[in-house]
Amino acid sequence: MDELHTRLYEARGLRTVSALQKNAFDALYVATAAEAAEKVLAFVYEGARVGFGGSMTIKSMNIQERAEKKGAIILDHNKAGLGAEEKMQILRSQLTCDVFISSANAITMEGFIFNVDGNGNRVAALSFGPKKNVIVAGMNKVVANLDEAYERLRTYASPLNNIRLEKPNPCVTQGYCADCVLPTRICRIYQVLRRKPSLSDFTVILVGEDLGF
Repeated sequence: MDELHTRLYEARGLRTVSALQKNAFDALYVATAAEAAEKVLAFVYEGARVGFGGSMTIKSMNIQERAEKKGAIILDHNKAGLGAEEKMQILRSQLTCDVFISSANAITMEGFIFNVDGNGNRVAALSFGPKKNVIVAGMNKVVANLDEAYERLRTYASPLNNIRLEKPNPCVTQGYCADCVLPTRICRIYQVLRRKPSLSDFTVILVGEDLGF
């Protein structure tokens, strides 16, 4: 990344961190994904039950593999070979895990965290349950306000996730959200965290790189 974008990301990142802190979140800014990974793994310990929110950001940082090497118990609902009941059991167990690691669909410079789910397991865990919640987001996910967050979802994040999951939804071919009513729709639960949930230990790490979508 060139120096101009680095300086812009840092300025926007530090401003957003300040807003998140005013909304009671523990928040910090780091320059690289490598630094962010070290911050995340500092919360992981041997025997910890660690859940993941299906994040491409976290996947790109190899957090799950590195957590497993530290002796953590990985709650992976996408593990190959799982039956439907086994998968559901893992999804439920993530709600009371020791560390839940995820990203966000958008974070506003007002200090709000915006997410959209299909099943609701991620937004449920981010609301209440895990002993520790950690969100990692690249600066490509930082927007000015909630209007921009919704627009980012409709024109970018939702179509890309539908393509990734090979869903037969209109946004795959149209390139933007059509507010479809198909049974395969993945945008079903919309969540805005305006302040840190009262009973949660919650850290947000913003990264001066483009990560995930």
